[in-house]
Amino acid sequence: MKVKPNPYIQAVRPLLKELLAELLKEYPYASVLAADSREKSYRVNRQLSSINGGGRFSARGFVVKVFDGKHWSEHSFNEITKENLADLIQQIRVTASMTGSALPEGVTEHEYAAPEEEETVFTGSTEYLTDPEELGDDVILERMKEVRNRGLAVSGQILDCIVQINWNRTSKLFLSPKKDLEQNILWTTGMAGTVAAKGQQIQTSARSVSALGGMELLEQLGTDVEDAAKTTLELLDSEPMPAGEYDCVCSPEVTGMIVHEAFGHGVEMDMFVKKRALAEQYIGQYVASPLVTMHDGAAAYDQTGTYFFDDEGTMAHDTVVIDKGVLKTGISDYLSARLLGTEPTGNGRRESYRRKAYTRMTNTWFEGGTDSVEDMIASIDYGFLLEQPRSGMEDPKNWGIQCMVSIAREIKDGKLTGKIFSPIVLTGYVPDLLKSISMMSPDPELSGTGFCGKGYKEWVKVSDGGPYMKARIRLG
Repeated sequence: MKVKPNPYIQAVRPLLKELLAELLKEYPYASVLAADSREKSYRVNRQLSSINGGGRFSARGFVVKVFDGKHWSEHSFNEITKENLADLIQQIRVTASMTGSALPEGVTEHEYAAPEEEETVFTGSTEYLTDPEELGDDVILERMKEVRNRGLAVSGQILDCIVQINWNRTSKLFLSPKKDLEQNILWTTGMAGTVAAKGQQIQTSARSVSALGGMELLEQLGTDVEDAAKTTLELLDSEPMPAGEYDCVCSPEVTGMIVHEAFGHGVEMDMFVKKRALAEQYIGQYVASPLVTMHDGAAAYDQTGTYFFDDEGTMAHDTVVIDKGVLKTGISDYLSARLLGTEPTGNGRRESYRRKAYTRMTNTWFEGGTDSVEDMIASIDYGFLLEQPRSGMEDPKNWGIQCMVSIAREIKDGKLTGKIFSPIVLTGYVPDLLKSISMMSPDPELSGTGFCGKGYKEWVKVSDGGPYMKARIRLG
C-alpha cells in the first residue's frame, strides 16, 4: 500500500497557489514549501509502558522563498487562510525588503542569477505493509510487550528489556513557477535492548531495525531481541581493549558509521563554500582503496533517508561520491551549488519549516565487493571483528575521525576465539583508514535508526551502511 496524500495539504493547496501567484507579480522568483509531519513513539520495559504523541519532528508549517533579482529571503509561518493571505504577503514583502540592508562588517554579498527550472509535476508516495495508525496503540504496545518478555526469558541475569518504536509520516508540497511537487513518506524505527548484571558489573546491548515502511518491523524485533540478550551476557565477561593498530573486520553497521563520519560530513559542499572541508582539495584524487565506491542520495537506497525531492524542490539523486577510490564530487544544497558552479544534488534539507536548509546526508553507503566474511576472518593473524557502533564524530577540516564501538571479537590465527573486548574507541586519519580497506563482502546493508546533526543542531533523519569490510584500524 502507498501512503495517502495529506488532507490538510490538499485543503490549503489552492491558497498556496494563490499566494505564489501574487508574489510572482512582484518578484522574479518565489517558491512555497508546505510540510506536515506527525510522529509517535512507544516505549516498554519491565515495569512501564508509555506513548509520546509529539516530538522534534512533529510540525506543520510553510516556508516562502523570494528572490528579488539580487537577494534571497525566507519567511516561515504555520497558518494560512483566506482571511490572513493579504497580511502574509505584506509580511513577506517586509522580510524581503530587509535582506541585505544591514550586513555586519566583513560580510560580503554574493550575486545570483534567477533560478532556471524545468517544468516538473510530480506526486510520489512510499509503500508500507502495516499502517501504525490502523494497527492502533493498544496492539502495538501488546506486541512490544511480547518482544520484551522474550528478552527477559533468556536468562535470570537479564535485569530489564527495553523495547522502543518510533514512526513518522511526513507530507510535503513544493510550488514554484515551474514546479508542482508532492510527496508522502512513512518510516519506522525500532530498538530492543537488554540490561544484565554480574556482581557489581552491568552491561547493555541492543538490536535496532529501521524501514521505509510501517509496523511490519515488529516481527524483526521479535527475532532480534534474543540475540541482544545473549550479547549482553557475553559482555559481562568482556575485557578492556589494549590500544594498538589492528586488522579488523567491520560489520555493516560499523562500516556505515565509518562511511557517515569519514566522508559524509566532509563532502557536504556548504562546507566547501566556507572553506571548512579538506575534501574540496582532493576532488579527482585517490582518497580510498580502489575497492571503495561510495554513494549518497535520497534516491540511492530505500531507507529512512529516502525522499522524492528535497526542501528546495530539487529531485532526489543517487550521487557517486567516491568511485573506485577516487573522490569524484560532494553533495550540495541549491545555493551552495550555485556559488560553486555545480549542479545541486538534492541534499538541501531542513530540520523543520522553522529552520534554514543546509547540505545534509541522506542514505550514505559503500558498495559491496566479492569477498566472504569467512575469508576476511581467515586472512587475519591477529585482529578483531567490530560490531555495534555507538557514536561518532569527524573533523572535516583535518580529516580526523573518532568513533565508539561496543564490541570487538578477537580473531587469532584466522579464527574467532570467543574473547570479547569492550568498549572500543576507533580513531584515525580518514584517507589512511579508507586506503587500508582490502576486502569487501558482496551485499551492503543499511540502517537508519539514528539522526544526524549539523554540528550539534539541525537534526535530520539519515541512514548509512555498507558490506562487511576488512581494514587496518587504530583501536583503544
